[in-house]
Amino acid sequence: MNPTMLDSGMVRRKKEKEKRPVWGLPKGIVLLATPEGWRTSVLTMEGGMLCGRLDVPIDTDPHDARVAAAVMVAELARDFHDSDVEVSWDPPQEPWSWTAQVTLADNELPSPDAEG
Repeated sequence: MNPTMLDSGMVRRKKEKEKRPVWGLPKGIVLLATPEGWRTSVLTMEGGMLCGRLDVPIDTDPHDARVAAAVMVAELARDFHDSDVEVSWDPPQEPWSWTAQVTLADNELPSPDAEG
């Protein structure tokens, strides 16, 4: 019997290692309070944007939502780029909307694979 065949006749495939998506290095955050919950858009240095729901309860205090968004972006930068970042929130321009600048921590340089 061929070692690549199963009893049912199906070919056994090697389980391929899941590739992680290549996310750009974050450079900014937009945080919005909506009736459905907190939403974020993460802007990347490469010009991309990652949008989604912030995983906090809908009635989370705005300060706590900003902290959660900053932690999420710091974890993305660490997990995908092995980089530490600092998040600096701008004064709000309108109610229920905040923006932040994301910069590499003082002692960090982009990793060689950060450019894509």
